[in-house]
Amino acid sequence: MDLKAGLWQQQSLKLAMTQELTQAIALLQYSAQELSSFLENKALENPLLQVENNNIQPINPLIDRNRRKHTRNTENEWIEQIAAKSSSIEEQLLNQLNLHKYSSIQLNIIKHLIQNLDVNGYLASEPEDIADKLGVHLELVEESVIVIQALEPAGIGARNLQECLLIQVERENLKDDLALTILSDYFVPFAEKKWKKIAKELEIPLQKIQEVFDTIQNLNPRPGALLEQENASYIIPDVIVERIGDQFSVRLCDDIIPKISFNDHYYQKFNANQDSQVGRFLQEKVQDYQWIQRSIEQRKETLTRVAGKIVEKQTLFLQKGREYLVPMTMKEIAVELDIHESTVSRAVKDKYVQTPVGTFSLKSFFTSTIQTVSNENTSSSQVKNAIAAMIEKENKQRPLSDQEIVEKLMSTQGIVVSRRTIAKYRDQLGIHSSSKRKRFD
Repeated sequence: MDLKAGLWQQQSLKLAMTQELTQAIALLQYSAQELSSFLENKALENPLLQVENNNIQPINPLIDRNRRKHTRNTENEWIEQIAAKSSSIEEQLLNQLNLHKYSSIQLNIIKHLIQNLDVNGYLASEPEDIADKLGVHLELVEESVIVIQALEPAGIGARNLQECLLIQVERENLKDDLALTILSDYFVPFAEKKWKKIAKELEIPLQKIQEVFDTIQNLNPRPGALLEQENASYIIPDVIVERIGDQFSVRLCDDIIPKISFNDHYYQKFNANQDSQVGRFLQEKVQDYQWIQRSIEQRKETLTRVAGKIVEKQTLFLQKGREYLVPMTMKEIAVELDIHESTVSRAVKDKYVQTPVGTFSLKSFFTSTIQTVSNENTSSSQVKNAIAAMIEKENKQRPLSDQEIVEKLMSTQGIVVSRRTIAKYRDQLGIHSSSKRKRFD
């Protein structure tokens, strides 16, 4: 092996990202709201970039922008439906208590317990740990836990799912001794639907356990979620698709994007200054403004082309609804538009389109291809819809296995999928396996 030091020449190719290209890529993946914030921040850095917000109109989220025939009263009522500032979980629970009934020590324990509730409303710390931390007797902490568990919603302050369900069964006065027995003594096998063993030990028919299951299905495993109050949020589409006769038109929704212009007055004023540093500063800011302007125009062009191509390929979806979504990949769009696949990915990132059949994420239009016995293909979304429809109509006493679904898809719709694919799609749809869907009515 030659380990001598030396100098030699070597040619190589590599891609160098210019500042302009980097900025164009960043702006392309911005949503309308992110782009608006970017321009506002840029205006603070660049005195030659002037942001004009005159074009921005407030959006009424409850009124279709294409239907302006509503009365003035209707347009003014929507603001009253926006929720007021939410109270905290601690406030909601403490408001149910007569605070004068408790000593300052116990009240402090109750507040500490409430602060230790997780998002499901369960107590995240053991009473022993809280007693040690606060330096109080364990009995007083356990009494405080009972106080919280008596509050609404039923199940709040439970230490686990089992206790949460038991509290609700007792609170609702269901007087169901069998439900209490099953939840107390057979919780794990009951949840795993190993009911034959339970039925044998309790000497009851499977139908009785099914009745208990139906009752418990109506309980709330996450009582803490009832106390979470979030202000309503609205999706502002980046692209709007409108139907005109048998055709569809595509336009960008630029209502929330401020217009930018060049501050010529500022430029002329300081350009007269002979200072070289001021000159270099102005030149840099002029280039920055020009880059931003070109990047915005390029973003508009790319987003319009990508959205237009999506609409062109998904005409049936826009006419008839979600079940007619055809398989489509980003690579396919990129090839037809003669752009890179990553450009398509950035163009649809975090962006939404408003269509005649609803508002959707642009990314949701891209689905994998599933082969059929004919020369045609179908999308994964269509397969999921078919699976959900089959399971909804199945005999609940003899639910379809994944292999039976495979065979039915093949025989009835000509769709070729594996059993593992069915299991994956079923899991994504939140549908249990056949053994857990079985009923014993």
